[in-house]
Amino acid sequence: MEKQKKAIGRRKEAVARVYLTKGTGNITVNGRDYKTYFPLMYLQNQVELALKTVNGLDKYDVNINVSGGGQKGQAEAIKLGIARGLCILDAESRGSLKPAGLLTRDPRSVERKKFGHKKARRSYQFSKR
Repeated sequence: MEKQKKAIGRRKEAVARVYLTKGTGNITVNGRDYKTYFPLMYLQNQVELALKTVNGLDKYDVNINVSGGGQKGQAEAIKLGIARGLCILDAESRGSLKPAGLLTRDPRSVERKKFGHKKARRSYQFSKR
């Protein structure tokens, strides 16, 4: 069996466990092809972005388990996981992934709701009379 490398990507509430092996370019997400799991084109592009950057779209097989969050958060978690996995497999790929910003974890997440407010910052409607 070919050597398999594991990497983790996170974004918002989504966590993606990515398993990379040398192969023919199959990408599966939770047991399904990524094009059926992410029907929107821009989400498919997010998944492919790290592989396109290192010209490895047809060189690696990627098996992904992802949970939590929404579709966009999951796609961006997968993007980070694939980029980290490529760095583990091939150290020279870091030189092209780092300037593209693919190795940076996006720290933004939902702000918590405050008491006395409707949402995090939105207050209840004020009535003078």
